[in-house]
Amino acid sequence: MQRFGLVLLGCALSSAAWAQSSPADTAKAVAKTHQRVAQHQAEVQRLQQDVSQQESASQRAAERLQQQDRAIEALRKQLEAVHAAPTPSSSGH
Repeated sequence: MQRFGLVLLGCALSSAAWAQSSPADTAKAVAKTHQRVAQHQAEVQRLQQDVSQQESASQRAAERLQQQDRAIEALRKQLEAVHAAPTPSSSGH
C-alpha cells in the first residue's frame, strides 16, 4: 500500500513538473525521445541482420555436418564389406 502511495506521489510530481515545463522544454524532450526511438530501431535492425547472418552460418554448418555424416556412413559400409568378405586361406601354400 505504501508503494502505491509513492507511485501516486511520483505521478503527481511528474505531472506538476510537466505542466510547469515550457513548450521549448517539451519540444526538446519530444525530440530527444524521437532520437532515442530512432537509435533503438537502428539497433534492432542491426541485431536482426546479425541473427540472420548467424542463422545462415548455422544452416551451412548443418549441411556440412550432414555431408560428413553421409561420407562416414559410406566409409563404414565399405569397412563392413571388407571385414565380411571371405579372406583367402594361406594354409595351402
